[in-house]
Amino acid sequence: MGNILIHGLGQNETSWNLVETELKNNNINVEKPNLYSIIKNEKIDYTTMFQKFADYCNSFDDKLNLCGLSLGGILALDYAKKFPDKVNSIILVGTPYKIPKILFKIQGIIFHLMPKATFEKIGCSKKDFISLVNSMSDLDIASNLDKVKCKTLILCGDKDNQNMESAKLLNKNIKGSSFRTIDNSSHEVNIDNPKELSNIIYDFWSQNQ
Repeated sequence: MGNILIHGLGQNETSWNLVETELKNNNINVEKPNLYSIIKNEKIDYTTMFQKFADYCNSFDDKLNLCGLSLGGILALDYAKKFPDKVNSIILVGTPYKIPKILFKIQGIIFHLMPKATFEKIGCSKKDFISLVNSMSDLDIASNLDKVKCKTLILCGDKDNQNMESAKLLNKNIKGSSFRTIDNSSHEVNIDNPKELSNIIYDFWSQNQ
């Protein structure tokens, strides 16, 4: 079974380092793709990112356990809809049920004011990052949730007020899914409480091999 951790929009693969260490201590090996690197030299938008992510996942011979935070959760969800036979399970962490357009517009303004170095630290140019965000504004995340047939766990930081309702809606609309909150965490659960998150991931993957 392949195990893949998928980072969020303002993160890169290193955001999973502490979770990876905890999982390795339990003899669980993981892959951590950098979503910006897998696109290489092409224009970054969500459609291109999903296609490259799907190509990456399809390169594995085994079925996959996918765990994604925010943007990573959206990608995992879309992949599970399109390639149900490739997915053993998904864990969605702080994943929106629908794109908050007003918040995205406000964030877009803030991104334009931020220095280029901020984006380069995660492996993406400022221009490409803003292009990606703009391309996500019309995503219909909630569509075709009935196509998700794999085992599904939905997680949300107990202080992530922005995504708590989304987590509950995903739980309600993905048949057979389960829902848990992570203590002492806001949106970036993999950074705020990697120990508890890794324990939950380990238990879920162990029970659903």
